[in-house]
Amino acid sequence: MGFGLIFMPQSLSQVYLHIVFSTRDRKPYLQDDKIRSRLHSYIAGICKNLRCPALRINGPDDHVHILLRHNRTLTIAGLVREIKSHSCRWIHQTFPEMDFHWQSGYGCFSASGNDLSDLIRYIDNQLVHHARAAYKDEFVKLCKDHGLEYDERYVWD
Repeated sequence: MGFGLIFMPQSLSQVYLHIVFSTRDRKPYLQDDKIRSRLHSYIAGICKNLRCPALRINGPDDHVHILLRHNRTLTIAGLVREIKSHSCRWIHQTFPEMDFHWQSGYGCFSASGNDLSDLIRYIDNQLVHHARAAYKDEFVKLCKDHGLEYDERYVWD
């Protein structure tokens, strides 16, 4: 072939995403530890089926944090849509008395493979963290820390 080129027959990717979204109007639907735990496990299964293995999932009663390795063949929007729609459908089937909904939007932040242990610790400590910080404050800080511009009129639904 010449030119000293090396051909690689595969495409490789290792991209970690930290995805955050809340319940609609930040209603505390997930107060029950058992429901929240089952939901997080179900979301982990969704991620696995999408070939986006979750490294950590946690959150308090009104939102969820998901740290996963992104499958290079999916768009981020498609990934989040699948997670939200399948998990919402599961909640409606499993807990029909619950009028559960996710917010329309989400936040997605890149995560460095070198900093995963700090992010995992942060996600693991969500219940403690939210004993003193509201979701809105946390989300705004995440956006600012990542240099992500947002319009306050459209973030909260």
